[in-house]
Amino acid sequence: MTEGACFQDIALVMAVAGLVAALFSRMRWPKVLGYIGAGVLLNGHTWGGSLFADPGSISTIAQLGVVFLMFSMGLSFSAKDMKKVRGVAVPSAAVDTIVMIWLGYTVGTRVFGWSPVQSAFLGVAICDSATTLLAKVIDEAGWGSRPFAKYVLGTSLCEDIICVGAIAVVTGFANGGHMSAGAFAASLGWLAVFFLAVLVIGLVHVPRLLVSVSSRKDDEALALTILGVCFFVSFLAYRFNFSLALGAFLVGVIGASSDVRERLSSLVGPLKSMFSAMFFVSIGLIVDPAALWANAGAILVVSLVIVLGKLFNNTFASLLSGVDVKTAVQNGFSLAQIGEFAFMVAILYAQLVDDPSNPMFSIAVGASLLTTLLNPLMIRMSDRAGDFAERAMPSRFKSVHEAYRAWLAKIGAAEGSPAFRRLRTEAVRLGIYAVLMVAVATSCTLLCKFDYSGISMFFELHDRVFFFVLANLLCLPLLPLGVSAAKSLADAVAEVLCGEGMSRWQVSVQHIVRHVVRFAVFALFFVEWFMIVVSIAPREGPTLWIGLGVVALVGIIGWRRLVKAGSRATKRFHDALTAEERRESLARTMELAAPEGVEIQLPALSPAIGGTVVTLNIRAKTGASVVSVVRGGVVARNVGPEWEFRGGDIIVALGNHAQIVALKDLLGVTS
Repeated sequence: MTEGACFQDIALVMAVAGLVAALFSRMRWPKVLGYIGAGVLLNGHTWGGSLFADPGSISTIAQLGVVFLMFSMGLSFSAKDMKKVRGVAVPSAAVDTIVMIWLGYTVGTRVFGWSPVQSAFLGVAICDSATTLLAKVIDEAGWGSRPFAKYVLGTSLCEDIICVGAIAVVTGFANGGHMSAGAFAASLGWLAVFFLAVLVIGLVHVPRLLVSVSSRKDDEALALTILGVCFFVSFLAYRFNFSLALGAFLVGVIGASSDVRERLSSLVGPLKSMFSAMFFVSIGLIVDPAALWANAGAILVVSLVIVLGKLFNNTFASLLSGVDVKTAVQNGFSLAQIGEFAFMVAILYAQLVDDPSNPMFSIAVGASLLTTLLNPLMIRMSDRAGDFAERAMPSRFKSVHEAYRAWLAKIGAAEGSPAFRRLRTEAVRLGIYAVLMVAVATSCTLLCKFDYSGISMFFELHDRVFFFVLANLLCLPLLPLGVSAAKSLADAVAEVLCGEGMSRWQVSVQHIVRHVVRFAVFALFFVEWFMIVVSIAPREGPTLWIGLGVVALVGIIGWRRLVKAGSRATKRFHDALTAEERRESLARTMELAAPEGVEIQLPALSPAIGGTVVTLNIRAKTGASVVSVVRGGVVARNVGPEWEFRGGDIIVALGNHAQIVALKDLLGVTS
């Protein structure tokens, strides 16, 4: 392939994409359909000969479109907005994706007679609704402020996340060539390890790096930094037999947690538009209109499964989540379609089997195009359908559903107690630490398998000792964090199970529960550490003892530094998770009056007692800042995220009048 021929193909694609974008923008049609249609018109199946010198080169370059598309999707992820609708979005997305994957798999194996792997790809292709299409249609209809809109977009975004993981799992199946319960469980396990390891390590380090680069006002350096991280993590995902989409999406989520999110979006936007257009055109290049016509019956069957299945799944799940009947019906109607993920899964399968004429590809693309065309009509019908469903619903069902919604609201209020929030937070922290330890051990085990003889023969002979020591040193900072989390978890469990009473039996039971929980957590961590040591330990006795000696020496001498490093990492992780709330709080602060300093004493019955700066989320919820705390006449300045408030503490806070009022309300102070 000559340079001139390659440039000719790229020029043709971009010229056609530009024409389609201008035309479809004027007509207010989804541009994705235009790109795919242009690819169909340009491919060799339509005219009997291709207009491209090498259509395969376009498909290769178009893979960059997958990376930029998924990175931009991750960059648009809003943890703050997701928290507001998670009670509806998360269960709806989970129910819908699981049922649709099962339906696609069942239709593939039982109706079409396909192989399990091919049927699994069909299930993944039809499980996810198109987020960008939904946002565009709802915006054009002027329905963005309606109650169902936030649930629909939140559910679709959750489905995107689940679908990314599902793509990674089925890609591993396709590479392995078989499916089994054991392989499925192993794929999910490694996916969870990779997912959490990238997110946690990325959230600790990448936002800080981006802010540092951004402070120099160099857009080129900022763009290349985030793209370098994006392509590196995408390559790691590819090497672990996951898809490129997984790595790109995770880096996008990490970028969204930084304070330079808007700049990243504007810098990467043009690249995303260019390569995404090439990606969708490349899909059209391998679509055979004759194959679509030959599979028209199957396309209609799959489209019917998509519309009816997703309509029922999302309506049912929304009702179970506690929304009203009309909103639930609107959720079902709006999500009854598939979009860009279906194209991505279809072209991924075509590339893996090296057979674009495979019926799965044609059926997935055809069903996606058909449901995409129907979706704007269904969204506009959803309002009248919701009103009709409310009128037609029996009065007995309405009364039962209202009682059910009141019960869910009561449970939600109970879960909002400080002790329950602290229990949930510490349990999640311990789970993250455990997964990170597994990720470190797995990475070091894989690194041991490489041949280092070309670099250093000495390192090749002793690489297992080196990576054994490295794995243990990387896990050491997690020990003090685990100890701290175990103590907090034990206190929270004791409070939830035994209440806050001070009677003799309650104090005794709380004491027993604390010790049991702490011992159980310590035992689990020790067992996990022992398993890691056994799995990656050198087989030679002397080298094993040398490695253990080095680890023990570093642990004893550097324990305080390890504790400080762990605390810094925890603070960075928390800052990354609350970055969006912090930015909004800062914006509100800039608009309001000058701050004032006040002293607030915590009453004995304050709901904040036992909470920390992290669990109470004071800065994000109120906008006020805790400057210091006076306890027993001793002033503690610059309290950290793990500071635990007690009754009688005098909190010195800084903020304007509205922020101080909000802080007092959060702390349960009435005066």
